[in-house]
Amino acid sequence: MPWGNHLVSMLLLKLSANDLLTLNTRRRMVPHLAARWQHFRGSEASVTERLAWAESLVALAEDMVAAGRGNVEMIVECSATVEEPDDPEDRHIIDVVLVGRHPESGHLSVQLVELKRWSTVTRVEAAASDMIHVPGMEPKKHPALQLAASFAAFGGEEGPLHGLPFECGGFTYLHNATESTVWPLIAPGAPTGAYSRIYTRDRRDRLMQDLRRHFVHDEGQSHAEILLARMNLRNTPLLDAVIKSRGEDTVFALRKQQREVADHVIEASTMVLDGPDQEALVPNPRRAVFVITGGAGTGKSAIGLHLKAQFEAEGRSVKYASGSRAFNGAMQDHVGYGDREFKESFTYFSSFVTTPDEPLDVLICDEAHRLRERSTNRRWPAEKQGKRPQVEELLDASRLSLFFLDEGQSVRPNDVGTVALIKDAARRRGADFAHYDLRRQYRCGGSEAYVRWVQDLLGISGREPGQWVPDGLMHIEVADTPEELERIIVQEARAGASARMVAGFCWPWTKPRGKEKRLEADVRIGDWHRPWNADSESFCENGAPPSRIWSVHEGGLGQIGCVYTAQGLEWDWCGVIMGDDMVRRDGRWVFRRGKQRRDKEAGVNRVAVPGSLDPEVRKKNLDDEDFARCVRHAYNVLLTRASRATVLYSTDAETREYLECMVGDVQIHGLRPTWDSLPPEARVPHQGRPGRGRGRRARRRSQAKKGQQTLF
Repeated sequence: MPWGNHLVSMLLLKLSANDLLTLNTRRRMVPHLAARWQHFRGSEASVTERLAWAESLVALAEDMVAAGRGNVEMIVECSATVEEPDDPEDRHIIDVVLVGRHPESGHLSVQLVELKRWSTVTRVEAAASDMIHVPGMEPKKHPALQLAASFAAFGGEEGPLHGLPFECGGFTYLHNATESTVWPLIAPGAPTGAYSRIYTRDRRDRLMQDLRRHFVHDEGQSHAEILLARMNLRNTPLLDAVIKSRGEDTVFALRKQQREVADHVIEASTMVLDGPDQEALVPNPRRAVFVITGGAGTGKSAIGLHLKAQFEAEGRSVKYASGSRAFNGAMQDHVGYGDREFKESFTYFSSFVTTPDEPLDVLICDEAHRLRERSTNRRWPAEKQGKRPQVEELLDASRLSLFFLDEGQSVRPNDVGTVALIKDAARRRGADFAHYDLRRQYRCGGSEAYVRWVQDLLGISGREPGQWVPDGLMHIEVADTPEELERIIVQEARAGASARMVAGFCWPWTKPRGKEKRLEADVRIGDWHRPWNADSESFCENGAPPSRIWSVHEGGLGQIGCVYTAQGLEWDWCGVIMGDDMVRRDGRWVFRRGKQRRDKEAGVNRVAVPGSLDPEVRKKNLDDEDFARCVRHAYNVLLTRASRATVLYSTDAETREYLECMVGDVQIHGLRPTWDSLPPEARVPHQGRPGRGRGRRARRRSQAKKGQQTLF
């Protein structure tokens, strides 16, 4: 059951007036808006629409700069929510939303703006004062009525401004007109209210006065971030949401697609599973298999964890399985610290070699693209190794099976998880099967433009890559040196953001050495040397955490992660080091297998031939096409781990030059979304490891006795 692109636009651009003018000077604003328009609406932007952007947006931005309010952010072609309304007439897309801080109250200050290129208005219908006549056009609604509808959408009970202290109004700007040529719009009897102001070319001084009255001067903070969070464009990080909920319920705001999937699964469960409070005389023989696909950030894990909490609340037996030690480690040792029951509910795909005597009610398999052909482990004796396909072990372990996967994140040659594989296994078992495909992503700051740009850059999409155009949702820059990359990442982490450095697997990986468990600085770029995250089950020298919690432990900042310790996780800032496994030559990507040598003096391995040193990927029996696919997918994962900004560096000079060309000049004031640029209200601290506590069932019993309802 795939969903196509939503035809409602969340927003096309978020930049300060200063930055928008800079983008326009470089002739990149209109092409970017046109590309976003086509993506969201499924049609080409008309010449009229492009002219409106080129003229009206620029005119408004120039007036804001002239008024000394170039710091105020402009959200272009914006709707009040990312949700698609059931009735297309309820979309309420507004030309521009101006966001800053009010100079008197200090509250959030918002102005809703309709931009019109009209030069003349001949009359307004006297009967209702709502239909106006513009030469050469069909009758139009009075723009004040459009603003009134938008005002209700933004400030109403379900709007993003509801519950916030804010100042809000609206106006129409007709930069081609004069007061006399559009007099019917402002004559006595025209609509009135906080959103009914009209400005024309000869009322420009009044517009600038009012802009100064509504917004503070030279404010460096991004107050639009408050609005974006309330519009559900800025997600609560996955681990933070689960820690807040402690597994009792979820604080995820499931979007329309996600909510529909979850509801369908819950509904299907009533036909497959017996009542949780009674034992059936004859167990229901039906089984069901759901496959939910979607790219990075489409909410697969959010749905899975939401369903886990829902089924557990019903008293069902549930396990949450993954092929990722990093994901499980973060859940068990960070989120589930002190809660054994919660920790034990997370397991691995390889945990079901032996089929349970009593099948689970529900088995949720996340990161299912990492399924293996067989469940094997070099530490297991021969009799405990899997003899059947791993997918069959998982299907036999439960009555209701859910698989979440993204075939574009398959990064090892022995990753076999595909929709076709699971569907075929379900068919052979006579299980009901359903497939859902999530299309809209909410990671990377909600910037679908960034995700597409990454896929184009890496050659995954098949589209011709183009230069990155800043959209105010996601930021990317190229560092000249690894020292510069590290300085940016550490600076943001110390300011309060979550941040990590990751790299392609292009250096040897040494296990901790000696009793003190010293980490060898394997990642060596010139004079800059840093260790990989610790290949250890326990803490190492100087408090370096074991790899399973490297992504969330404060001591992990000084080490470099790879795709296997980053997949499924996210941070505000991510520094990505591209190694010599993927370099640019003669206008195309070249993929290299590397070799290592033994440094007898140091007693460790070093790089002998630059390239991939991933032991699973660089094998000679893997053909060149599959090798290239694995490397591309690995960098696709690494480049989509950030929710605000990616800092990119390549060890290869020619590749670095290409990346700098594709990213373009980023030295634009205000575009880098630093932690300090967030207003205090948007600086949501990341959740630390919870304290020890009783298991969830005990807490439920205690709260039930008190007659309290669990909210989080």
